[in-house]
Amino acid sequence: MRTWAILPIKPFNLAKTRLAAVIAPDERARLAQTWYRHVLSAALATPEIDDVMVISRDARALAIAREMDAYTVREIVPPNTAPSLNAALTQATEIACGAVHPLDAVLLLPADLPLLQSADLSAMIALADRDHTVVIAADRVGEGTNAMLVRPPGLFPYAYGIGSFALHRAAAEAAGARVETYHSEQLMLDIDVPDDLALYYTHVGEMELWQTG
Repeated sequence: MRTWAILPIKPFNLAKTRLAAVIAPDERARLAQTWYRHVLSAALATPEIDDVMVISRDARALAIAREMDAYTVREIVPPNTAPSLNAALTQATEIACGAVHPLDAVLLLPADLPLLQSADLSAMIALADRDHTVVIAADRVGEGTNAMLVRPPGLFPYAYGIGSFALHRAAAEAAGARVETYHSEQLMLDIDVPDDLALYYTHVGEMELWQTG
C-alpha cells in the first residue's frame, strides 16, 4: 500500500494562541517548532510511509521540512478568505494524488503530537488492510481527530474543527468505508489548552526522572 503522510503547520508565530495566558509568544513559537520537528521525524522514520508532505504558509516550516527531506507545498489562501485547515489538507491531498499514481492512502497528522511514536503510525497503517478503510485516532477527550488515515484519499470531505472525530466517522461511514478506531496514549495528547501543556510537562518530567534514575 502506497501511503503518504500529510502534515499541516501554521506559522510558528501564530501557533498555540490558546496558551497565551500561560506562556510568552516566543516560547509558544519555540514549542510549536519542537513538536513539529518531532512529528515530522516520526513520520519520516515510519517504514510504511512512502513520503511525507508538509503544507504551510510559513517559510521557516517549509525550510525545516526540506532540510529533513520531506516534500513541501506552500499553502494557498484565496483572497478575502481566512486560512482553513480543511482547505489546506484538501489542497495537499489533491497534490499528493496528482504526484503519485496510484496513491493508496493518506495519513493526516497535526504537528502538535509531542508523544507520537513511529510505531503508532505503523499500527494505524496496518489496520487499513483493505480498500475503503478509515482509521481515526481521537484526542484525549474523544472529540477531536489527532490522526486519520484515509484509504483511498479523497473519500470524503475533511471536517476538522469542533467534534471532528464524530463528523469524520459519520462521513466515512456515509461513504461506505469501514472505520477503525486506533487507541494510543501517545496519540491522545495534542497541545491546545493549558491543561494539555501541563500534562505534557508532567510526562517530560517523568521521562527525565526515568532516564536519570
